[in-house]
Parts: sequence; C-alpha cells; structure tokens
Amino acid sequence: MSKELQTLPIGIQSFEMLRRDGLLYVDKTHRLQEIVSSGRRYFLSRPRRFGKSLTLSTLDAMFRGKVELFKGLAAEGWVAEQAKRPAPVLRLDMSTMDVRDVACFEKNLVAELTDRSRRHGITLTRSDADEPGGAFKGMISGLYDQGGPVVVLIDEYDKPILDKIGDLEAAEAMRGALRAFYTVLKGCDEYLRFVMLTGISKFTKTGVFSAMNNLRDISMVEEFGDIVGYTQEELEADFAGWIGAAAEKMNVTREALLKRMKDYYDGFCFDGVTRLYNPFSILNFLADRKFKNYWYHSGSPTFILSYLRSHGIDDPEVYRHKSVPADFADSQEIERAKPESFLFQSGYLTIESAEEQELTLDYPNREVLDSISRLYLDNVYRVEGFTALGSNLWRALKDGDIEGVVRLYNTALAGIPYQDFTQQNESLYRSLFLMLLRGAGVTAQGEVPTNRGRSDVLVLFSSRAVVLEFKLARSASEIARLRDEGRKQIEEKGYVKPYDGEGRAVTSAVIVVDVKKRTALVCL
Repeated sequence: MSKELQTLPIGIQSFEMLRRDGLLYVDKTHRLQEIVSSGRRYFLSRPRRFGKSLTLSTLDAMFRGKVELFKGLAAEGWVAEQAKRPAPVLRLDMSTMDVRDVACFEKNLVAELTDRSRRHGITLTRSDADEPGGAFKGMISGLYDQGGPVVVLIDEYDKPILDKIGDLEAAEAMRGALRAFYTVLKGCDEYLRFVMLTGISKFTKTGVFSAMNNLRDISMVEEFGDIVGYTQEELEADFAGWIGAAAEKMNVTREALLKRMKDYYDGFCFDGVTRLYNPFSILNFLADRKFKNYWYHSGSPTFILSYLRSHGIDDPEVYRHKSVPADFADSQEIERAKPESFLFQSGYLTIESAEEQELTLDYPNREVLDSISRLYLDNVYRVEGFTALGSNLWRALKDGDIEGVVRLYNTALAGIPYQDFTQQNESLYRSLFLMLLRGAGVTAQGEVPTNRGRSDVLVLFSSRAVVLEFKLARSASEIARLRDEGRKQIEEKGYVKPYDGEGRAVTSAVIVVDVKKRTALVCL
C-alpha cells in the first residue's frame, strides 16, 4: 500500500479514535454544525452500517469542545467557541443492553445509568435508582447542576424492540418500557440543550414516538440527505488515492472502475434526491480491491430474518419499482407494518423516485439486490448450496446450454420444501431463477423492457445474450400451448432484437413449469 494513503477507518465508530490515529475521515461536521444551529431535538433513521454511531460520537466531541480533534475540519471554529463552555453529554447505546426480557433490560439500563452517575460524581436517590426513568432523570438533573443544559445522544434507540420482532407480545412489552423511559426526555426539556436519537425504524402513534412528539424527524429531509453515507463527490475527492490504487491493481481505468463501483454500491436514497454509497461496503472494497458482497456478509439484521419467517412476504421482484404513499415508513406499528416498510428502513429498499404524495421504491444497487436474493434463498426457500448452483447456472447460460440450465433449476426446485410454495404463480418461479443467479453474484435482469413488451429474464455475456420467457402450466394439457405462446411472444415482441448485430450469439427459450410436478421443461 502506498505510504501516501491514509488508513481506512474500517469498523471505527469512535470519532476521537479516528482523528487521533490519523485515519481517513470524510468531513461531515459542516452538516452537524447546521443541525446544532437550527434546532434542538432530532431523530435520524438510517440502515445499519451507515455511520449513525460515528455521527453521534462526532456530536459528542463537538459539544465537549474537543477542538484538537477538529483541526482542518469545517466545524473547527464552532468547536473552538464551544470549548470555552463545554456542555455535559450523556450518550447511550441501546444495542449494548441485555434484552432477554423487559426485566433484564430495565435492570441493565438502571445499572448502566447508576454507574455513569457515579463516575460523574452524581448520587442518585434510592427512588431514582429503582427504575430506568428515575435513574435517567436523576442523571440528567445531576449533569445540569454540574455544567448547565445537557446534551443527550441515544444510538440504536429501537434495538430492544427490533430484537423481539418475531414475538409480538414481547416486542410490545419492550416498546412500552422504552416509551416510559423516553418520556423522561419530554419532562426534562428545561434541562436539555440538544437531543438526538438514531435508529433503524420509527414506530408512531401508540409507540415510542408518542412519548417524543417534540423531535424533528430529519430522516427524509433533503437538507440533511447526506448527513451520513458518501456522495459521489465525496467518494471521488476523499478517496482519490485509494481509487487510483484500486484501478491500478485491477488493471482498469479510473472511469471504468468508478462506473462499476456505482453499479455495485451506489444508489441509497432517503430523501428522493440525494444518492449515497454505504460507507461499510466502500471502505471494505477499497481495502480488498475486489467486488464482493460486503453488505450481506456483515450479517443480516435479526429483525428482518424474524419478519421474513413470521410474515407472508412476496418474492423480491414484487418490490421492484413499487409505488407507496410518501408517509409509508413512519405511520405503521409493529403489528401493522408492511414488508416494504421494514425492507426500506433496513436498507434493502430505497427511494427510486419521489413525487409529492407518492414514492417509488427499488433495490439501490447490485450488492443489495444480490443480498436480498441470498436472504430469501437462505431463510425463506432454504436452498442448500445455492452459490454453487448459481455458478453452474451461469456457466450453462454462458454456453447457451438451456437443457443444462433447466436441469440445474430443477435441482433447486426439488430441494425446496413443498410448504414453501405458498404462491403458485409465474412470478414466483421466475423470481426464484433470478435469485439463484444473483445469490451467486451473477448479474441477471428481470422484466426487461423493449419497445413492445418485457422479457422475463435477461443474462448478458460479452459473447452471448440469453433471453428466457417463463410460463406456468397448471395441467399437462397446457404445456404445448404455453410453449407456442412463449415462442410467439419472444418473436412478435422482439425480445432478442436489441442484441442482434452486437456481434454476440443470441439464445432464447421458453421455460414452462409444470405446477403439479414442480418441474421445469425446456422449450427451445
């Protein structure tokens, strides 16, 4: 590695550690300064691995006036002024709490607050130390007496609820405990200078946010759309040396590398305008200099897995270009939340486009599209060895061996428990085929538009284009008719025409699935 390159801050969530060790930092302090200057109570929702913890750590250092950490950064002047009268800061991380049940959670939270109070020289009364709300209020008032208005920063505020999402009764009990705890913030308003909570979800009405209706939710506000994550401009400016080194090692031009990085890792959008890269994936890619699925291998949120297992979620293709009301993400409780709300808040879906009253959702990039496929194959359809199956499918498609493709596809179908075929429709079988390819990291497109229609599956290679049309036969007598119908559709709607004359072979086929036998038949 070149000596000129600053060390990448992989896995570092402490702003102080990052700055003291001289690690690469994308300066977001101008945005944080704007937030602090324009309001006092905030909530920010973002998926995991997006920099929420680093954001709160940075705010912690700003309010404490640790000016030595901000040399050369946009907020250096603001922090220097703040250093004249540092604010007391209480920062909590709810992801570290014991959430086996409500009793354990509350006991753990009281112990944490009691220990923090002791270290600050604050003595809690016996009644305060009996329950979390009392300990919280006692510590806030104690910090206020010592240093004036208090800054409260709470990370992963909703983690105790989400950890119980597979058990509705337990989740509701945890929600009640958190609501009682967070109500303290509203009652202590006169003691507070600044409050910010971060998390993945926002449960409203009778949920946690009914106790905190004085927070400004900036999760989908364009003004703060880039508060976490990397924009294209930040990527190219702050990581210029790393991008050059990666392009050199991978023997591609800088322009070609940036284009591929955009396809793999860009596209997250929370305000309908700003497009972002996930920091975790970018940092790991630049360190490894290999296109890999860092998102999925970092671990899927347990609440998504629980939700998948306990709800009848449609196949992944259903959520492509899906229209939803503009307020779809913040108006649902646990028991009424729709799948697209969970998938959006956990980062699997993002805003493709926005109108005044409606949003269109889609998967942000290839990495996430591959991830949702792996999530389903692992946890919904439970296909064993899907990576090898997908890789073999890719080779057969590349060779134009459609009979081999169908044999491999039938191997996957045979391994799926019968009860998992809850939806007997064409979309399910087409989607499963796409998932096998994407789960193996193969680029495959579904519902590809031409000027006269949409082909079901398209896989492009440098030397070949493969176009497949899926049909569902509910009886043996339908197979021949559907085969002919599919062939006619491919021909009349010109599914292969865009690839004629490109100098590559074109293979097209109709795949008819016999529903009763759960077997695919190839019809070239």
